[in-house]
Amino acid sequence: MQERLHMSHHPGTDPPPFEASVIDVTDDSLILSQSYCYPRGGGQPGDTGLFIHDGIGRGFSETLGGEFIRHPVDEITDFSVGDEVRCVIDGERRNRHAKMHTAQHIISALADDLWGAETVGNQISTEYTRIDFLFPNRDEYDSETLADAVNSVIGSGTLVSVHEWPRDAVREHEHMRHTNFMERIPSFITELRVVEIEGIDLCPCAGTHVGSTNDIEPIVITNVKSKGAGKFRITYQFENETL
Repeated sequence: MQERLHMSHHPGTDPPPFEASVIDVTDDSLILSQSYCYPRGGGQPGDTGLFIHDGIGRGFSETLGGEFIRHPVDEITDFSVGDEVRCVIDGERRNRHAKMHTAQHIISALADDLWGAETVGNQISTEYTRIDFLFPNRDEYDSETLADAVNSVIGSGTLVSVHEWPRDAVREHEHMRHTNFMERIPSFITELRVVEIEGIDLCPCAGTHVGSTNDIEPIVITNVKSKGAGKFRITYQFENETL
């Protein structure tokens, strides 16, 4: 059984190096006994980094999910089952994704509060993030109003926490958001990871997040695009990185 350390490590920034045993070698990936790496999913890219084995460093590309976290490496023949490896995750990349993902929660929550807009998709990257909304009345949307509300939260020092809640408690909580996808989670999973931005958002999420909204830079909405059938997509970046 592989231990997924990122699920209990919060804040999800500055992931520590870790040691693990190789428990399986596939055609292109290593399966480790434990991993702090975030596997691609939920709109968030997977981690990348470096394996160190016998004093030699070998890079690994974006980690992938499934039954096990898979760590793709080019030099797969350099590794065997039973090897002990040290893993150093690309911290700058992880930190960017944690900031972007937490900002996405805030934006989605406030768009819901302001206009009843439902988030139906998102894709996070290091440079920008896009969110797809389904709007009851799209004409009500205003980028400046949303950005101002989001940046007020970002500058407020609001605590970001992670909880493990029983599945039924998640489903029944009156303030819980984004529970539609829960039907796709196998019924034998009885505990869910819940991310709370105090007074702003509460929703099940396996992604990585910062510990406080003060850890996020202000955002600017750079693009709004119609996606048809009452849906549109916004794109945002951190304000200090826009031209």
